[in-house]
Amino acid sequence: MLRDTLKTLLEAYGGSGSEHGVAEAIRTLLEGHVDSMKTDVMGNLIVEKYGTDDNAKRIMIAAHMDHIGLIVTHIEDDGFLRVTNVGGVSVDMSRGRHVVFANGVNGVCWVEPKENGAPTMANLFIDIGAATAEEAAAMVSLGDVAVYAPNVFNVGKHRVAAPAMDDRCACALLVELLQYTEGQKNTIIGVFTTQEEVGLRGATVAAYAVNPDIGLALDVTAWGDTPEDKIPAIKLGEGPAVKIMDRSMIATPAIRDALLEAADLANVKVQREVLPFGGTDGGAIQRTRAGVPTGTLSIPCRYVHSACEMIDMRDMEGALKLLLQFVDHV
Repeated sequence: MLRDTLKTLLEAYGGSGSEHGVAEAIRTLLEGHVDSMKTDVMGNLIVEKYGTDDNAKRIMIAAHMDHIGLIVTHIEDDGFLRVTNVGGVSVDMSRGRHVVFANGVNGVCWVEPKENGAPTMANLFIDIGAATAEEAAAMVSLGDVAVYAPNVFNVGKHRVAAPAMDDRCACALLVELLQYTEGQKNTIIGVFTTQEEVGLRGATVAAYAVNPDIGLALDVTAWGDTPEDKIPAIKLGEGPAVKIMDRSMIATPAIRDALLEAADLANVKVQREVLPFGGTDGGAIQRTRAGVPTGTLSIPCRYVHSACEMIDMRDMEGALKLLLQFVDHV
C-alpha cells in the first residue's frame, strides 16, 4: 500500500550525507522485486528492472532520499549546540521544533533574541538537555546533523503531513512503481539519490555512471492554493504536475509530452508546472555527458522545507498510474 510505504520512509533518518537508513528501508521494500541493487560511492541506491523489448530504452528515474538539516558547528560551555544549515532550513520555521540526531539524541531548536533585524542562523541553537560542554560532547559530536523529528499525521481524509515529505513521497512512488511493474517494455533504473538538497550531488554522479537514454526526476513542487500564495498555479488534490520549467532545467519537450500522453492513457488529471525558483535532480540528469532527454513529475506539496510538509494522496495515486503508463510508452 502506497500510504504504508510512505510512512515507512518518512520515519527513517536521512539528513543530507547520511541517507543510509532510508536506503536500507528501500532495500528491504524492494527485495525480490528488482533484478539488481547496488550502492555507489556517493551513497546513491541504484536498482534495475530489466525491460522485455530487444530495443528497450534505459529510463533513469530519480528520487532523492535526503532532507534538510542542521549540522553542529560548536558546543557552548553550558551544553547548547551552535549549528548551521544543511540545505534550505528556515530559522523562523525551526523555532521551537523537535529535532533528532542519527544516534537518537533529541533536541529542541530555539532562537536567541536579536535587537535589530531578523534572527539569522547564527542566532539558532539546539538544546539537548546537557548542562555542560562535556555532557553534550558525550551525546553528539561536531559535524552531527539534526533533522526535524519524524511526525507523520493525517490531515482530513486525503492528506498527510510530515517532515521529509520532500522527497520521501517520491521515493515511495518509485518503490511502488518498481514493485508493480512486471514485463514492462523498457528497463527502469531507479536511482534513490543522495545530497540533492545541497546541490544535486548524488544525481550528478549517478547520471554519469548510468548513462541513460531518458531521465525523469520525481520530486515535490510548491503550492499556490493557500491565502496570498497563488504562484505557482498548483493545487493539492488536482493531480500530479508535469514540469515545464524550473531554475535547474527546461524540460525536454519530448519527455514532457510523453508524460502528458501517459496521463491521458491512465485517465489521470495533471497540472502543468512552471516553477520560478528551485530545481530538482532532473537538472543534473539532463546535463550529464552529452545531454539526456529529461523531464520531471512533481507532487504538489504545501509548506515545503517545514516540519509539516503536506501532500494529497490522490495526487500520489494518480502519479503512480501515470508512471506505469510512461515506462511502457515513452
